[in-house]
Amino acid sequence: MPPAPIRVAALYRFARFENPASMRGSLLDACVANAIKGTLLLAREGINGTIAGTPDAIDAILAHIRALPDCAGLEVKFSAADTLPFHRMKVRIKREVVTMGEPDIDPLKGTGHYVKPADWNALIDDPDTIVIDTRNDYEVKVGTFAGAIDPQTHSFSEFPDWFRAHRDELSGKRIAMFCTGGIRCEKSTAFLKSEGIEDVHHLEGGILKYLEQVPAAESRWEGECFVFDQRVAVGHGLEIGTHGLCHACRMPVSTEDRASPLYEEGISCPACHDSRDDAQRAGYAERHRQVVLAEARGQAHVGAVRSEQRGS
Repeated sequence: MPPAPIRVAALYRFARFENPASMRGSLLDACVANAIKGTLLLAREGINGTIAGTPDAIDAILAHIRALPDCAGLEVKFSAADTLPFHRMKVRIKREVVTMGEPDIDPLKGTGHYVKPADWNALIDDPDTIVIDTRNDYEVKVGTFAGAIDPQTHSFSEFPDWFRAHRDELSGKRIAMFCTGGIRCEKSTAFLKSEGIEDVHHLEGGILKYLEQVPAAESRWEGECFVFDQRVAVGHGLEIGTHGLCHACRMPVSTEDRASPLYEEGISCPACHDSRDDAQRAGYAERHRQVVLAEARGQAHVGAVRSEQRGS
């Protein structure tokens, strides 16, 4: 079977960019020139995003990014797709490349202990280790590590308040945290250290690297891993998973969700059906009809473009 023609690169790097806006134009031009699609975020604290294109095009853009200040050690996780999982290319300037809302937290000043995927099982199998999933509730619903605590946050900016509410339960414990690609853990472990937690660890390369490197027979992962593109979720070996996306509420939908009488493609799912009125559902139905017509013509409908998920 020939390899998939599209390479997907999830990347990040905490670095010190004095003027990220000055980098935007040349980075966007390079992506457009190489027919790259996806989203890159630039901030004074570094770069984050997911992009897709041909292998040669991805290599060219990664070389461009690695030439940016302090980006030679760029963290990248690769996977493959049969078609481009994004409709367009965006390079955005942000206050933070992953929003926690704690302005004094600087991962460059120190994070938790990195744990390689091959060593992760031994750490989380230890009954004295508290394992915390730092992702959002809809991501955890798709899959997580066995026994991990779900903070039930709707956004990463809620994580500091969750920790402070549970500080007494976590103080003096060995903490192991994980996220999709590693970037949220860089910040969350730096945050815990600033709050006085010293014995804190995180999964190097995130869930994506673990699923890529650890055989399914040895895995502690349960379910699939939500990703912020049209693949929706991936499994072991980074194979495309079984989840779809509800284009009404943009939440992941499982095979069981799609079998529910509350699910109607492009219109509603069990998570949003009761929170939408008839007028909203009629609007979603018309948008879905236009998307289907555009796909039949081989075009990308603007409704589909707007449904792309925000980057992790």
